[in-house]
Amino acid sequence: MLNVHDQQTLQARGITEEQLMEQVKRFETGFPYLRIADSARVGAGIVALDDTQEDEAVARWNKYLADGGTVSKFVPASGAASRMFKALFAFVDGADDKPAPGSDVDKLIKDIDNVPFYAELDHVLQRQYGMSVKELIAAGRYKDVISGIIGAEGLNYGNLPKGLLSFHAYSDGTVRTPVEEQLVEGAQSATDANGHVNLHFTVSGNHRHLFEQKLAEAVPAVEKKLGVKFDVSMSEQKPSTDTVAVNPDNTLFREDGNLVFRPGGHGALIQNLNDIESTVVFIKNIDNVVPDSKRESTLRYKKILAGYLIELHDVIAAYLTELATGQYDRARLDEMLAFATDKLSIINPKAAEMNDADLAAYLQAKFNRPLRVCGMVRNEGEPGGGPYLAYNQDGTVSPQVLESTQIDPDNAEYAAMVSKATHFNPVDLVCYIKDIEGKKFDLPKYVDPATGFISSKSLHGKTLRALELPGLWNGAMSDWTTVFVEVPISTFNPVKTVNDLLRPVHQGK
Repeated sequence: MLNVHDQQTLQARGITEEQLMEQVKRFETGFPYLRIADSARVGAGIVALDDTQEDEAVARWNKYLADGGTVSKFVPASGAASRMFKALFAFVDGADDKPAPGSDVDKLIKDIDNVPFYAELDHVLQRQYGMSVKELIAAGRYKDVISGIIGAEGLNYGNLPKGLLSFHAYSDGTVRTPVEEQLVEGAQSATDANGHVNLHFTVSGNHRHLFEQKLAEAVPAVEKKLGVKFDVSMSEQKPSTDTVAVNPDNTLFREDGNLVFRPGGHGALIQNLNDIESTVVFIKNIDNVVPDSKRESTLRYKKILAGYLIELHDVIAAYLTELATGQYDRARLDEMLAFATDKLSIINPKAAEMNDADLAAYLQAKFNRPLRVCGMVRNEGEPGGGPYLAYNQDGTVSPQVLESTQIDPDNAEYAAMVSKATHFNPVDLVCYIKDIEGKKFDLPKYVDPATGFISSKSLHGKTLRALELPGLWNGAMSDWTTVFVEVPISTFNPVKTVNDLLRPVHQGK
């Protein structure tokens, strides 16, 4: 099946023939649906902290930083912004010269003054046509205005990464991108005892130079304004995490005789996360940012999640130290089991029946692994993927972040669980990735390889099947200790379409 050139290609990418064959086999077998016990709710897998508990968590986080604890922000930023402008592309490519009343493009045109990139757009249109935004709109040249936003001759927003778009315009005339807002948020929530802020962005190779240019300009300005020192690093998805493409009949897809590989999805970033040296890591999507005046809630709950993480780890570390000594009795083991059940939502109906040695080994295995606390927001739309209590391979049940594609839609029992789901996953988590001796966990060892999915794509008109690796915050963290904490909707302000920038929460003035 493989020729000498194929073998050389695999070697250059850092992919073994065995890994390639495993990928091909996965296309043939598919991915199983996960077995779930229930959707997670407050009191059943989701923690709702009261005011006193929140204040205690903030104080614990502040103490962790003051004591020299290390922390980084990890921001996946490689995503292209093209999906933000889907409606704009459709209008420019369509037959109508005027947007349909009430359409997204119509709303954008009517509120164009309030887009954060208005001044930049006006400048490029003046250069292109010798006319302002308002003059072109008055002349009915709507397509010229919209093309100025997404086209290569204009702002080129349709081809840029989301992290480098103008998101927030301020009253002093400055405009910030998501990258800049992440810098500010990091400085306000994760500055260590030495005044340093560690940020890591994962970027695509073809946009890396643009990020470097923006950071070279933005970092000194934010450092001066906030009195901190940044250590900003970047990485790209590793070629060894790419997956091979196959034809519809699951034979290897080739173009000009060469194997075709595709990025393995954001789950591949577990390899990038594995390279982070800090003990604690915040993870948050690039577009979930707000301007200064709207950030108070975000900052408070970042500290709450982080402080609660440290509080849990304090207990876990004490238990692991005690288990290592062997100096414990059954009452002490039962106390540890109650903590695992009540605080970590790890359910094992057989644990109470274990003898002391087996129970101690079980608890040690569950405690000695990466820990994460994930913020969960109440549903305001249709329930779907989010926080669930799922079965693990060892028969235990624990909290897992699931995508809707991982749940069997034909299972009536599961459909009932989904219908009563109360929360969704905003991708706002904080992780503890070292053991109690300060050694880094090898994160790829905690991935569930059976939690990816297969999608249908095309390349130059030819249909192919693509393999997506287990997602970063679901399958790639499947064997972590996971705790869900309720956070308010005010902490979740993503920008999925350009019109989201017109929402009051994204108006910086």
